Amino acid sequence: MRTVETVTLAARPDLADDAFGIPYGAEAGAFMQGDLAALLTRADRLARRWSQYVVLALDEAGAPAARGVSVPFAAQAPGRELFPAGGWDQVAVWAAEDALDGATADTVCALEIAVHPGHRNRGLSGLMLDALRENTRRLGYRRLVAPVRPPARASQPLTPMEDYIKQARDDGLPRDYWLRVHVRHGGQIIGTAPCSATVQAPLPQWREWTGLPFDTSGEVLVPGALAPVWASTRMNIAVYVEPNVWVLHTLPAQE
Repeated sequence: MRTVETVTLAARPDLADDAFGIPYGAEAGAFMQGDLAALLTRADRLARRWSQYVVLALDEAGAPAARGVSVPFAAQAPGRELFPAGGWDQVAVWAAEDALDGATADTVCALEIAVHPGHRNRGLSGLMLDALRENTRRLGYRRLVAPVRPPARASQPLTPMEDYIKQARDDGLPRDYWLRVHVRHGGQIIGTAPCSATVQAPLPQWREWTGLPFDTSGEVLVPGALAPVWASTRMNIAVYVEPNVWVLHTLPAQE
């Protein structure tokens, strides 16, 4: 892979539209659009409020080939913890609260890494993780946490996440590709975030998202979902609660 230039969105605000035009989580399915907490970190707000926490990889033509999104939050504030069960959604809420309240952050959370389809299989996911680590360190923080969404887990939606993260290759590294990337780049798997993302919607919306009938109550296995969706035909709703994996990146102090 050629040397790739990385920049922050704060340094190149002109690239915001192209950067956020890179699709994220297509393998997860359209239903993830229903995660209301994600609205707190939508693209225009990231560009206005947290542009220094967004890193971009530029291709040979200077266009965004990948983006990495992170937000700061006060993990040590009263009533909070570093690795909440609420995972992604909880950190998004805390980061928004801290921004509104002017609170001082002590931790940075990586929310997503997205690689342009035309630049996949070039090692950019690991490069963007390194860029997020270095940017976090440059901004004066000593830790980067990540509620990791391992997409391959969708092939084992009934396996408890606690068991899934123990699956390893012969070399001891995680069998899951995305967890393996984090470990190879200095991350430590801490545990699970059992309620990391929640999607709740009426059954007609679920049918539109998935193309499935949703005509019986109980567990529904949805392509791309990391756990079953719980449906109630009597209440005409379905709820998806996604588990993620907490990973900690401890960073060296600035020289």
